[in-house]
Amino acid sequence: MQSKHWDRRDLQRALLITGIIAGGLAFDQLVEFWGQSLTNVGIWAAFLYWLRGARPDDRLALAVCVLYATVGEIFLSLVWGLYEYRLTNVPLFVPPGHALVFMLGRILAEKARDWIVWFVPLATSPFVFMLAGTGLGTLDAMLFALFLLCLLSGRASRLYAVMFVLSLAMEIYGTWLGNWTWVQEAPWLGLTTINPPLAAGAFYCMLDMLVVATVASRRRPAPVALTAA
Repeated sequence: MQSKHWDRRDLQRALLITGIIAGGLAFDQLVEFWGQSLTNVGIWAAFLYWLRGARPDDRLALAVCVLYATVGEIFLSLVWGLYEYRLTNVPLFVPPGHALVFMLGRILAEKARDWIVWFVPLATSPFVFMLAGTGLGTLDAMLFALFLLCLLSGRASRLYAVMFVLSLAMEIYGTWLGNWTWVQEAPWLGLTTINPPLAAGAFYCMLDMLVVATVASRRRPAPVALTAA
């Protein structure tokens, strides 16, 4: 079993990723003209630096995460219209930013205790039920159900629980700064939500689930060919 103690390298990486994401979002919002361009360059540079030094499996996971995140952002923001970035685009730093959050989530999940798998849904469910019952966040009920399905898959439950909390913190920070804003009523479905949705982490869990499943499928051993005697 892997040690859950923090070593210096993991702590430095976790703090550096947190600082890059927090600083990048603030820079994008507060520096009106060059903020987003410089944030794009900074986050892509950090992502490519870690990608170059990663192990083959980790490199594949990060690359797949960027691919899925790009498709997901285009669909959720530009096509579905669940949220809108301040310049009505999908900033170039967002897909690699998801990969950095994924890296941070993996670091934290390795250190987390198993009880986080049941604690997160147990602590969140009263607020989800309250939002659904009052009609303020009916979308959250659907997203929370998706989150529970991710947990029940058992493939990487501790990672999904960590990502749910981590992504919620990032959503609160990003919407507070004004980098993006969620709509009050989801197009097509007519479901309501707050800004940000309490269960927005379900989208990140599904992203992680796709990444983990894709990498796991590449690790399966090739079938042994039967030869005639």
